[in-house]
Amino acid sequence: MGSVTIRKLDDTVIDLLKARAKKNERSLEGEVRYVLTREASDYLRTAEFLARADALAATTVGTGQTDSTRLIREDRNR
Repeated sequence: MGSVTIRKLDDTVIDLLKARAKKNERSLEGEVRYVLTREASDYLRTAEFLARADALAATTVGTGQTDSTRLIREDRNR
């Protein structure tokens, strides 16, 4: 596993992370590891979602699309 050194981190941020670590019954290092892992995972999930959405959109290129405003109005008038 790799390691990371973070320099010039504001003392307020460190205090907040320490408080959060205590609340979550983790060490400061464990809390920072948790936060970084969660954020990286969220980014990867978002990137994967966007890639899948682009792939899906590519399957309808050249296909006429119905205006959603018209569909909503038709539905309201039922």
